[in-house]
Amino acid sequence: MSEGAIAGFALTRAAPAKINLALHVVGQRADGHHLLESLVTFADRGDRIGLAPAAEDRFTVSGPFAAELPRDADAQGSNLVLKARDSLRAELQSRGLATAGPVHLHLEKNLPLASGIGGGSADAAATLHGLLELWGATIEAERLDAIALKLGADVPMCLRGRPLLARGIGEEITALRGFPALSMVLVNPLVAVSTPVVFRTLIDKTNPPLELPPVPLTQGDWFHVLTTLRNDLQPPAETLQPVIATVRQTLAQAGAVLVRMSGSGATCFGLFANDDLALEAANRLSVARPEWYVLGCRTTGAGA
Repeated sequence: MSEGAIAGFALTRAAPAKINLALHVVGQRADGHHLLESLVTFADRGDRIGLAPAAEDRFTVSGPFAAELPRDADAQGSNLVLKARDSLRAELQSRGLATAGPVHLHLEKNLPLASGIGGGSADAAATLHGLLELWGATIEAERLDAIALKLGADVPMCLRGRPLLARGIGEEITALRGFPALSMVLVNPLVAVSTPVVFRTLIDKTNPPLELPPVPLTQGDWFHVLTTLRNDLQPPAETLQPVIATVRQTLAQAGAVLVRMSGSGATCFGLFANDDLALEAANRLSVARPEWYVLGCRTTGAGA
């Protein structure tokens, strides 16, 4: 089996990009954690995880951003795939289950690191789901969420992989039924943005909450609602990396009807009226800005 190809794995899991369509910082706890309210959806593109039984634990990587990935679970900027494996195995072994044997994990790293679209968190969530299937194990949803939250605030959201509203530090999750699929272009200027530094740069930690209408909405209604929301981390991120403002302006000029930064950056998204317009814009931007990461995609919709 080629270490550089995920195609040889019988079991694979998608790790879709997570997009914060809005992110409101509404407070800060005594322990320093910020209280957030975020409208989240997921793309139909992202990383992929391959899983297979092995004689001993192995971890291999491929993809355009593989070289930047930390390989050691205890290293600075620790690898969440390995941490997810070790955390789930410890939980299962504590229950007396002998099924959590050695595994070969392969990560196809297609998303840029530290980019505000939840790549590492999505990888961890896909690993948890995949290992439960590979090992033939089951675990209560509440306990799986607890393991995920210890890995990172975004991991429980990525376990869902569907449009949702997240509150608190990310642990209070409400599914958004009826939320539409969106035609989108993601652009990252390939500059690293430190989430802790962005939060420290944020001056006002107590901002108005994220409010959504209580009634079902059409896609046109949702577009209007999204224009009333914001990302409170966008101004401090642009102070740290002014190129983010350039990315937003470029997406707007490409025809996006709404442009905003996702998460703590530096990825920005542009929403388009349909898939054809999004794809055309992505192709033009890829040619005009070959030094940027550009991805045309469609987000996951939610059933009624």
